[in-house]
Amino acid sequence: MQEKIDLLKIPNHIAIIMDGNGRWAKSRGASRIFGHKNAITAVRETTEGCAELGVKFLTLYAFSTENWNRPKSEVDGLMSLLVSTITKEIPTLMKNNVRLQPIGNISHLPEEAQKKLKEGVQETSNNDGMTLMLALNYSGRQEICDGVKALISDINKKQISLEDISESLISQYLYTKNIPDPELMIRTSGEMRVSNFLLWQMAYTEFYFTDILWPDFRKSNLHEAIVSYQARERRFGKTSEQLLK
Repeated sequence: MQEKIDLLKIPNHIAIIMDGNGRWAKSRGASRIFGHKNAITAVRETTEGCAELGVKFLTLYAFSTENWNRPKSEVDGLMSLLVSTITKEIPTLMKNNVRLQPIGNISHLPEEAQKKLKEGVQETSNNDGMTLMLALNYSGRQEICDGVKALISDINKKQISLEDISESLISQYLYTKNIPDPELMIRTSGEMRVSNFLLWQMAYTEFYFTDILWPDFRKSNLHEAIVSYQARERRFGKTSEQLLK
């Protein structure tokens, strides 16, 4: 499948909803955290695959604000797994020239998780090949609310006026400031919804849904998604004839 990829049309930004860990574990008679642990290979392969193809930004939906509602044992296990994974995967990020950047309300994560994230960000800060954004304690609606609050604050300070407000200005108040919107969003496990993920940014994103559960996702599946993306016509409101001019 990789040979079918047009390297001149690689999406700059790919976003992924990593879904199906719990069902993968359940099918094996194991706990949900077993599925999360076995999903690390998928994260590694996907990150390496994107870096190899020249993708500039990869955003992984790792933990939503709604995920706090899961059983405490699972949440605690996820936070512990986050800490250990960051430590173990730094060499992989360094080898692939990948910079780590978390987005979301990071201040509400456990202190040890915040510490490891900060260390990972610092250690990879000079890498300039690809940026891996981990959406942690993330909510698309909350991101927009936070952005509106910051924008109103700047209006009250007279740093900007109502007339200055535009789509591009609003984008500068989001967690993804200065990051291009994703051209491709991949969701695994057969679910077909965006689940409060990058709501503003995905206005014109191409969606790719697959029945594969996330722990089984590999580079070949990434390549299939990119081939599907490249076969689509992205018109942005124009006609096909206009694109040919």
